[in-house]
Amino acid sequence: MLASLFRKQVRNNVDNSLQHEAYFNDLRKREYGRLDREKHVYLDYTGGNLYAKSQVDQHLKELEGHTFGNPHSTNPTSQYATKRVEEARNKVLGFFNAHNYYCIFTQNASMALNIVGESYPFGSDGHFLLFTDNHNSVNGIREYCLRQGGVHQHVPMNYDDLTVSEAELMHLLSASNARNKLFAFPAQSNVSGIKHDLNWIGTAQEMGWDVLLDAAAFVPTSKLDLSLFTPDFVSVSFYKIFGYPTGIGCLLVKKSSFEKLQKKWFAGGTVRLASAITPFHFLTDNHERFENGTVNYLDIPALTIGLNHIERIGMQRISERIASLITYLYRNLKELKHSNGGPQLDIFGLPGTENSGGTMILCFRNPDGSKIGFEAVEELANARGISVRSGCFCNPGLDETNNCLSTQEISNYFTGRSSGDYYDMIKTLQKMRGATRVSVGIATTKADLDTFIGFSQSFRDKHFSSSLI
Repeated sequence: MLASLFRKQVRNNVDNSLQHEAYFNDLRKREYGRLDREKHVYLDYTGGNLYAKSQVDQHLKELEGHTFGNPHSTNPTSQYATKRVEEARNKVLGFFNAHNYYCIFTQNASMALNIVGESYPFGSDGHFLLFTDNHNSVNGIREYCLRQGGVHQHVPMNYDDLTVSEAELMHLLSASNARNKLFAFPAQSNVSGIKHDLNWIGTAQEMGWDVLLDAAAFVPTSKLDLSLFTPDFVSVSFYKIFGYPTGIGCLLVKKSSFEKLQKKWFAGGTVRLASAITPFHFLTDNHERFENGTVNYLDIPALTIGLNHIERIGMQRISERIASLITYLYRNLKELKHSNGGPQLDIFGLPGTENSGGTMILCFRNPDGSKIGFEAVEELANARGISVRSGCFCNPGLDETNNCLSTQEISNYFTGRSSGDYYDMIKTLQKMRGATRVSVGIATTKADLDTFIGFSQSFRDKHFSSSLI
């Protein structure tokens, strides 16, 4: 009986897999056919997602069929633009089940993070705690904290799997007696693809911390339900989810935390009333407080189109598809070896597990075990029409972890000069930096992955000198 049930489950899994394969192959032909026409193997979805043909068609039809005027007026064209912008805002709140939040439209996720950094009241009794695994747009918030006399700390990463030690995190969260405490971490690493535990949000809040969640790498392939997890501040980038339009993100602010952010200035559209001849003004009491000047009222309506596109596909189906793709890629790449038995590449983190998204970070190796410079890998990939990304991906913490750079080495480098750059550090320390990142997405097919696997196999028994050291 059990054996029969097991065989049935296996058949169901196979059927589901084939169904997904057929669905996404058809979707690619209909919506992303330019990839095959131009013979692109696109594996940089974490860098930027791809837009569907229907998104552009619908948005163009909208622009051609209606007249949009600058909002903040009662004239008909202004009112139409305002209506479409507010429809998009409500669509965003509904997509994330964020009805207890304000949606503040920004230029990108980095600008959303900047609003928090600039407006959070750190002061001399402020504390900023963040993961070592963070985008530079989160790392940069420490400058606001330090300039106000506060302190900041990084939670280190485990080298073996690029996760966080929960014991160390709990120690750092419980040890602070600061008045204003901000804890920031990514829902998913933009480098390793590791999904960090969202339960830490509630735990930190119970200890008196405000929580900033960088969701930019997480939401393209995973459902974020802000009725279940309620961080105080959430940053999002929309082109990461559905490709078009670029140049729009948002900051989601929990309504009960809204007054925590203290705006340092005012601009057009952010005040209910201001005086020029006296130093007085009244800020708006909703999302408009932080939407400086005129919002992108021509492109914001395209967010509704993009989110509708994702909902038609289904986030659950997208998540299952991404998991199957990255698992297939991982299983094939981890087996690659040189003739002498040495691995052709290192794979960092935990790809192909429930705890990771559609991103994989790689370092290719020569037969003697030495690292191949990421520049050489990218150059060869470019020649074969394969789009991957290389470098440190604006996440120096993981790059420093993966390449075993010590705190002392880095401190000595920065204190020993008044300026420098990535390549100067590599030459000075004689240690490699950077890696190759592969990321899969909505339009990825098995054929794309097989092309990259074949490309990786071509490194077997060949030796490349690093142009970086």
